[in-house]
Amino acid sequence: MQVNELYRLWCEKAMEDPALTEELASVKGNEKEIEDRFYQALEFGTGGLRGIIGAGTNRMNIYTVRHASIGIAAYLKKETAAPSIVIAYDARINSEKFAKEAARTYAAHGVKTYLFPVLMPTPVLSFAVRTLGCDAGVVITASHNPAEYNGYKAYGSDGCQITNLAADTILAEIRRVEMFDDTEKTPFTELLAAKMIEYVDDSLLQDFLTEVQKQSVYPNMGGTSGLKFVYSPLNGTGNIPVRAILERNGYSPIIVPEQELPDGNFPTCRYPNPEEKDALTLALKLASEQNADLLIATDPDCDRLGAAVKKEDDTFQILSGNEVGFLLLNYLLEAKGQSLPKDGLSVKTVVTSDIVFAIAKKYGIGVIEVLTGFKYIGEVIGTLEKKGETHRYVFGFEESCGYLAGTHARDKDAVVASMLFIEMAAYYKSKGASVLDILEALYKEFGYYTTRLVSITLKGKEGAEKIAAIMQAFRANPPKEIGGAAITCMADYQGEVDLPKSVNKQNGITLPSSNVLVFETDELVKVIVRPSGTEPKIKIYYSATAPSAEAGNKKIDAAALEFEKHFK
Repeated sequence: MQVNELYRLWCEKAMEDPALTEELASVKGNEKEIEDRFYQALEFGTGGLRGIIGAGTNRMNIYTVRHASIGIAAYLKKETAAPSIVIAYDARINSEKFAKEAARTYAAHGVKTYLFPVLMPTPVLSFAVRTLGCDAGVVITASHNPAEYNGYKAYGSDGCQITNLAADTILAEIRRVEMFDDTEKTPFTELLAAKMIEYVDDSLLQDFLTEVQKQSVYPNMGGTSGLKFVYSPLNGTGNIPVRAILERNGYSPIIVPEQELPDGNFPTCRYPNPEEKDALTLALKLASEQNADLLIATDPDCDRLGAAVKKEDDTFQILSGNEVGFLLLNYLLEAKGQSLPKDGLSVKTVVTSDIVFAIAKKYGIGVIEVLTGFKYIGEVIGTLEKKGETHRYVFGFEESCGYLAGTHARDKDAVVASMLFIEMAAYYKSKGASVLDILEALYKEFGYYTTRLVSITLKGKEGAEKIAAIMQAFRANPPKEIGGAAITCMADYQGEVDLPKSVNKQNGITLPSSNVLVFETDELVKVIVRPSGTEPKIKIYYSATAPSAEAGNKKIDAAALEFEKHFK
């Protein structure tokens, strides 16, 4: 159906939400605005849906939520006789509305539905799927995107985000039904009374926190450490569970008041992303005023953790996602000591720092490398579980501030990461060292693994076309050198591939197709290019190993000159 036909159809049929009706009327005659809302349907993939809130097929609204839910319901009913699903939501605009509409749709289509009565972090949803024995899960969130976005993450019975095969099958089911043809309109209240919708009991969160606490190596250190730190939930879902787990272990965080309570408008920062300095501005200010040792922050759905640590000059150094990750890995390996499994494993993504291999080798554990996306780390845990070997899993992380210790969740978990980061800082403080002292010691021992991420935003239809053209150009005419050094290895993960890491092959891990290109030189420089799976961006990951941070940054600067000319 053409864009203008779709627009007219929506003007006629989309009458349930007055805000959408008003928006459709406001763009009448504006071809560019109409095209942006209708030139495509939000793409349903392994990450579910994500987009700007508003009217149209290319927006997040009750109709796109309903449409996706119908498709997943049909898929589940073909997979099992009596399917069930659990739904959570965060603090974003319309999250509760979308969650209730999804719950109503599933229940009306014969899927027993459990709904959290209050906003809840993504890792708790992952935990809930397996704890409740559900066939699927959904969390309404757009993670760390700006306030105008919302999304719909879909999970399988294993607590991981859905596989490529499941996403393709669900997409086929979605396409079988026209957007406004659903006749199952039973009200939410009737389905609740009939117990086709049930609210999740408060005890589930307590069970989750108990499992998180089991990952603590030194659970009683908080009361004696004297560690002083600031915490910001960035107006999201972390406020209650993160504070609860820290207080269980004897820590008393100083909370950023402006970012304490849930607020989907995120009034204090454009991007509520703990990777961004702007999101940490208020926490940094408060930490300085309070003479704190460090600060931590979690994103709106509490699956990412950011951190900054005080330096000797009393300013604060923001740690990268890679640095937080390999510091936590090193801490767990050091602190567990003799209790480490002899065949232990850590898991990293292809864009995560290769220092992981050096740290793991020191402590005698293996490394499995997977594609970008935490579901692949979750799938490794699932593979180990089928073999009765979950004890081997020690830690997994990705450079974009996602971490998981333990197997209670199958997605990144900022609750357990917050607990462990604070515990790590307290542990080293008890030994007369700071987190930054340990970071510097690791770099001196293994070399400076310098990294840099450049994200280029290209919005709308033209942006999507340009991103596709850039990736095609790299494949058709790849660069011959990086910073003056010849490229000696290029990997294209567009086809079915095995990573060239022997430990992956030993553990039977293979990788699905992914739109990722990797370029490497013998000078220990690596560049990875891939489109974002959740945002209108193309990402370039640079890494270099050198005797100093300055030398590493020089290598990356030279690489950037070569690569970024392709994006102009």
